[in-house]
Amino acid sequence: MSAPYTAVILAGQRPGADPLATHFGEKWKALVPVCGVAMLTHVLRTLDASANIVRIIIVAQQADIFDDAIADAACTKAVGCFVGNQGISSSLLALLDAGPDGGGADFPLLVTTADHPLLTVDMVAQFLGDVGDADLAVAMVERRVMLAQFPAAQRTWLRFADGAWSGANLFALTRPAARAALTLWQAAEADRKRPWRLFRHFGWGLALRAITRTIGLADGLKLAGGRLAMQAKLVPMVDPVAAIDVDKPTDHALAEMLLLRKEVA
Repeated sequence: MSAPYTAVILAGQRPGADPLATHFGEKWKALVPVCGVAMLTHVLRTLDASANIVRIIIVAQQADIFDDAIADAACTKAVGCFVGNQGISSSLLALLDAGPDGGGADFPLLVTTADHPLLTVDMVAQFLGDVGDADLAVAMVERRVMLAQFPAAQRTWLRFADGAWSGANLFALTRPAARAALTLWQAAEADRKRPWRLFRHFGWGLALRAITRTIGLADGLKLAGGRLAMQAKLVPMVDPVAAIDVDKPTDHALAEMLLLRKEVA
């Protein structure tokens, strides 16, 4: 078993009405029900059942909006809320600066999102079990793994020499060295879906290799981490469902189908 982690659930949303929340008559995306249960509650239940997790913190713009969802999860582990009004990276840095005594957290952290109702205990165990000695680990699903089970899947694919990758909304930050990645992310967050622009922050040579797909994502992360004096690692997920978050009604329909199928099995 890997070291005990504090799990952080990102449950905030960008300014303005969230399209998915509006579609389902909710103000907060995290409270959109999937099979009658708020997405946040699904995530809480999974993290509560995960052996590697000892504490759970929800990061959002308000601290009291998720009381019912937390109560429905009936967690046996402590669940706290931390108000983060900036971007993701700024909120995580503030969480770490506050520390456990100030309602925040310390390393190691497992970071995920509230719109990941299909997250399972096995996914968490596989990811954390594969983090190894990395200061920062990022979970991704390779396109062939996804299409083998979901041939019609529509995802955002980041194409590299070692395949096309879609994010799984799972990140491990294990040691203080990972703070450097959060600091850089503050400047690069707008480039998160354009990999060559992300790698531009580490020099045009690495960006050019990303553009021309002459470097794999695993090697790109390793090199980028080295330039921040830390170890960064790609963790390929074996279950393609790890890359299915719920951003739009079609995702929602798929999530409900998969959860119902799981209940019947």
